[in-house]
Amino acid sequence: MSTNKGPGFFSAIGSKARDVLTNDYNADHKIAISSSTNNGVDLSSTLVKSRGLSYGNVAALFKYKDKTAVHVNVDTESSVSTTFTISDILPSAKAIASIRVPDYNSGKLEVQYLHDHVAFTTAVGFNSSPTIDFSATIGTPGIAFGAETSYSTAIAKLTKYNAGFCLKLPSSNASVILADKGDSMKVLYLHQLEKLNGGAVVGEISRRFSTNENTLTVGCSYVVDTQTVVKAKLNNHGNLGAVLQHDITDKSFLTISGAFETKALENSPKFGFSLLLKP
Repeated sequence: MSTNKGPGFFSAIGSKARDVLTNDYNADHKIAISSSTNNGVDLSSTLVKSRGLSYGNVAALFKYKDKTAVHVNVDTESSVSTTFTISDILPSAKAIASIRVPDYNSGKLEVQYLHDHVAFTTAVGFNSSPTIDFSATIGTPGIAFGAETSYSTAIAKLTKYNAGFCLKLPSSNASVILADKGDSMKVLYLHQLEKLNGGAVVGEISRRFSTNENTLTVGCSYVVDTQTVVKAKLNNHGNLGAVLQHDITDKSFLTISGAFETKALENSPKFGFSLLLKP
């Protein structure tokens, strides 16, 4: 199921701008090692230290004829997560089933459909009072409208409903997202610049109507060379973030991030790093 055709899923609205402002900005310390066997099995092991706590996991991904995949993840909390993915169960459709043991109520079945002018996802939990999630978008790769909702069968009410719009041009895109049951709105704009060697500048305005709170965030990404990318962001509350990502090899890279409160310099800055190694 190609992700390049049609309007894309609702979760993709504004995703390119969000990636510049959110991806890799964290204070965690993470080391991951991955490899692939000759028969196509992908193996990975991850160790993370976050807020003074350490945890890890071992995962394996089995693929069969590019249409079926099984992902198994075992973590240090003695839980086992398994995800089954079957592509093209129908033309342009994919099915994903997942469960985490020993929490058998965590099971979920999701169906994704992506076509030239419409895309939708629907998911339902494997329990006696499941939550039903649904999202849909209509349009083209250049312009799309979408909405998502969640319905709780336990209380017989909608617990979430959001809507969004996006416009994509060759070097820029803009999106508007109405979320939190209409209580918040985000407007995002991304523009790619040749002066940034393929990087981009991003602006986001968010407003929460119930509290009259507004947040303006600006950010950019800059491609230093073929192996190095830097990103930075700043909002009107004085929160400054920066990221440096360097490709050690074609498949291994190091990411260093920092966060600073420019209006409270007495507070200690936060630093994080991620080292992903693949032989």
